[in-house]
Amino acid sequence: MPLRMRITRRQLLLAGAAFAGPASAGAPAPMPRDARVPGGVARLALGAAPERPQAQQGDQPLLVVGTPSAWEAIVGLPLATLPGPARIEVQAGGASRSIDYVVRAKSYPQQRLRVAPGQVDLSPADQARHERERAHLQAVMATYSAPAAGAASLPMRAPVPGRRSSSFGLRRVFNGQPRAPHAGMDIAAGLGTPVAAPLAGRVIDTGDYFFNGGTVWLDHGGGLLTLCCHLSAIDVQAGDVLGVGKRLGAVGATGRATGPHLHWGVLLNRSMVDPALFLAA
Repeated sequence: MPLRMRITRRQLLLAGAAFAGPASAGAPAPMPRDARVPGGVARLALGAAPERPQAQQGDQPLLVVGTPSAWEAIVGLPLATLPGPARIEVQAGGASRSIDYVVRAKSYPQQRLRVAPGQVDLSPADQARHERERAHLQAVMATYSAPAAGAASLPMRAPVPGRRSSSFGLRRVFNGQPRAPHAGMDIAAGLGTPVAAPLAGRVIDTGDYFFNGGTVWLDHGGGLLTLCCHLSAIDVQAGDVLGVGKRLGAVGATGRATGPHLHWGVLLNRSMVDPALFLAA
């Protein structure tokens, strides 16, 4: 007689099992893909409820998508997240509960470079500019608007065609001084190549910044933001509503860039996450 085993929901959570929801054979996987690692995304099943539940991790509201028959929380995990147990809080129908999950370890590569000192340390004027811009950008990144209605899949298209780097999470060390990990995807493209919105959204900020150069920020609802950097041209302004694929600018080499390319970032609950998780191909 075969041995029968009973596996509890908690055991599945501790094993890091990903919930993908009901799907027919051959159906495309929902985007973003579940990757419970630093810099990744956790998709957590919330169950059925007549109204969209509210979820948060710490003091950060989370994106909740789905339908009354099956809701999910989509949680962005900062690159600084420590592996181990994690928890979100959920409110639905006047009741509160917790959902536990586990963050797995992931090692990102490191690159050590020797460059001229002036390329590492900012001048007093550049440092002052960077501090001013950082305060402004922190306010932009705190944007939270109502999530869009729809299914539990958020596929994005690459903003520009070209070779995509796998450098998300790469930590560079210049002259022995570590810098913040690379928090986006670089896409090789020629100067002036049109850049398009990866997902329908509203323009919430444009500007020319010291590090990022010409930049456009889009708000897709529920704390999901994207940004495109180093642009040579910006064709939109704050308040514009763009459909997926709508042109927003052109590839450039502005800011701190060694040549023309697009730096594309995805921010989820104020956490930069790997854009590759949102791409179907």
